[in-house]
Amino acid sequence: MAGKAPLCAFFFLLLSTSAAAIRPASWNSWNHFHCKINEEIIREIADAMVDNGLAKLGYEYINIDDCWAAYDRDSKGNLAANASTFPSGIPALADYVHGKGLKLGIYGDAGSRTCSKLMPGSLGYEDKDAKTFASWGVDYLKYDNCNNQGMSPQPRGVDDPGTWAGGVGNSWRTTGDIKDTWASMTAIADKNNKWASYAGPGGWNDPDMLEVGNGGMTTEEYRSHFSIWALVKLPKVKNNIIQQTVHTFKQAPLLIGCDIRSMSKETKEILSNQNVIAVNQDELGVQGHKVQQDGDQEVWAGPLSGGRIAMVLWNRGSTEASITASWSSIGLNASTVADAHDLWTDEVISSVQGELKETVDSHACKMYVVTPK
Repeated sequence: MAGKAPLCAFFFLLLSTSAAAIRPASWNSWNHFHCKINEEIIREIADAMVDNGLAKLGYEYINIDDCWAAYDRDSKGNLAANASTFPSGIPALADYVHGKGLKLGIYGDAGSRTCSKLMPGSLGYEDKDAKTFASWGVDYLKYDNCNNQGMSPQPRGVDDPGTWAGGVGNSWRTTGDIKDTWASMTAIADKNNKWASYAGPGGWNDPDMLEVGNGGMTTEEYRSHFSIWALVKLPKVKNNIIQQTVHTFKQAPLLIGCDIRSMSKETKEILSNQNVIAVNQDELGVQGHKVQQDGDQEVWAGPLSGGRIAMVLWNRGSTEASITASWSSIGLNASTVADAHDLWTDEVISSVQGELKETVDSHACKMYVVTPK
């Protein structure tokens, strides 16, 4: 739909309203596995989330996406797990995930069939399916909106959701689906940027899940991907929620999309950077946005609690470049003296005044927290 941003599907219907202020962090099966999922993979992902230390950093939801259910409902009209791929059933899987100190998410759809068309949607079965998910111990629902039988745009979850979705949910997709390419990631960052003013505590723009670690980009490109998604406040979930998706996804939720059982050292270092995660989870909850651009050289920034500023110097060009971030662009007085903490090297540049100038590699970024003295 030209000129319209789709609402991907994350409405949060919070069982604990305090969770709305924090952006959720989780793992989702779709980007890496698509429909090739089974209960063994989900159990192993839960194991890896704990063993790799990601759970301690706040990544606590293990979310099963499309294709987990049988093709048809059972004789009583209930959704049922696919007997060949999830033979133990969803309640047993929920028990396993909960036993790891994690939470289980599942996937549904508001239409007659899900997006894959391989399992039933919830159209006409909404109450029944909600009760089923609750009885299984599901903590989080991604609710898509494919095959919706011709509903009008706003109920369907499209038509500039940033302007209205905050009244009905806690997250809305601002773009189409992400792909594991530099071109897709940068285009989505730009599309999500225009909705920055509509996001804040309790209502988040969602530029879609992370592709970090799936192999289509370089380490520097993935570091840029994670930095920008964290700056725009990609959510990390802290309490029980039901998340409703309407085809396409939140102000950025930190949703891991790779196979964390076999991720590289570089991927783990990116996803585990506590400095960057802290920016994402900052209590002020204001989405960062693009504040300077000179061709392919950009500065993105946003306020943090305590009068600090998060800032990314991003070189989208094909060669190394010098980028200067002026204090006036990031919301500081030109006379302000500040320390700049590099979130990737953990080094501090002391007593900077007026601007920060750095050389940045091609397709790379440098991310700072600027703290006025």
